Amino acid sequence: MNVLIIGASRGLGFEFVRQYRAAGARITATARDDDALERLHAHGARALKLDVADAASVSGLAWLIDGERFDVVVINAGVYGPRTQGLETPTLADFDAVMHTNVLGPMRVLPQVAEALAPDARVAILSSQMGAIAGRGSSTGWLYRASKAAVNSVMKDASLALAGRAIVVSFHPGWVRTDMGGAGADIDAATSIAGMRTVLASVKPADSGGFFNYDGMRLAW
Repeated sequence: MNVLIIGASRGLGFEFVRQYRAAGARITATARDDDALERLHAHGARALKLDVADAASVSGLAWLIDGERFDVVVINAGVYGPRTQGLETPTLADFDAVMHTNVLGPMRVLPQVAEALAPDARVAILSSQMGAIAGRGSSTGWLYRASKAAVNSVMKDASLALAGRAIVVSFHPGWVRTDMGGAGADIDAATSIAGMRTVLASVKPADSGGFFNYDGMRLAW
């Protein structure tokens, strides 16, 4: 199996690398800083320097992966932004940082990887239940919520554009004990990633465009 992980410096992205490597997969993984790249290389991945918030950085990705045929692509890069509780207007800098990473990032990456997909490839975008509009009962972190609602739309459009070539889904990884999720979260990264890997291995073309919990439950969004 040939796997590409976008945003693998730590947390969920790095756990994807660890688990897929343990399963014998060939891994290409990206990170922004040299220490993270060295760590990925030490774990057997081909490590590429990439910042999804930088247009020039992403523009070279297709060249770096030319000739590859990835069975699985995971777009994990993301930031939370300001931890607001209500209608607190984000600064322009915060808005740009969150939207450029969480929404524009996947919109830049997807065209770059489209020609490097193996037949019946699986493409996953890490989203969040916080982005779901159906059943929403809180406005906490409304900038992050808006970005994840938007990236679910990006995922749906990608599923249509890549129909017949790849199965494209987004995931709520669960509330995970990472730097973003905090120490009080429900599950560890290993549980989250093991669940998502199982789902990616089992989804069918009819599932493309769907939003899934890490345990395979389909979510409304």
